[in-house]
Amino acid sequence: MKQNERIKTLSDQELKRSLLLSQLVFLLIGLILSFILFDSLFDWFDYFKVQPIQILYYGVIPGLIIVMVDIFLIEIFPKRYLDDGGINKKIFKNRSISDIFILTVVIAICEEALFRGVIQTTIGFIPASILFAFVHIRYLKKPVLFISILLMSFYIGYLFEVTGNLYVTMTVHFIVNFLLGLMIRYGK
Repeated sequence: MKQNERIKTLSDQELKRSLLLSQLVFLLIGLILSFILFDSLFDWFDYFKVQPIQILYYGVIPGLIIVMVDIFLIEIFPKRYLDDGGINKKIFKNRSISDIFILTVVIAICEEALFRGVIQTTIGFIPASILFAFVHIRYLKKPVLFISILLMSFYIGYLFEVTGNLYVTMTVHFIVNFLLGLMIRYGK
């Protein structure tokens, strides 16, 4: 059974549980790799910097730019080019705002901790960005979606290269997922 067919058979609660479990797996992989790849686990924590101006400038503003680009793509491409098999719609359509908020915070934290905090810092910007895009497997058969997620991944990876701050990348990731999740929720 294909991923999108399987997801359609899940209830909203089962889908939420499955999504949170997958994110927990990313976080655990990140922690395990941290023990293996860093001299000290505390080295990994150096990438968490509370710098509000940096988070605003490199996190919030780029997040809003990515959302505007996505809205532009939605406007210029036929729906079939951007359809991920209904998975994002299934994830976000019937969720409360608080559910969307919690899910997108968890996703941003877990994915950025692994892909930027561990993979990018140890094997590099390009492999981490490509791997991040390929993890979004449902986009592989949709060239517009895949190119979009690949470019977004490179952009977020670049922002991490510039700042060395995981709160920046988590903020970008959260804003993109949260706002697009709200758009799906409200049918925009």
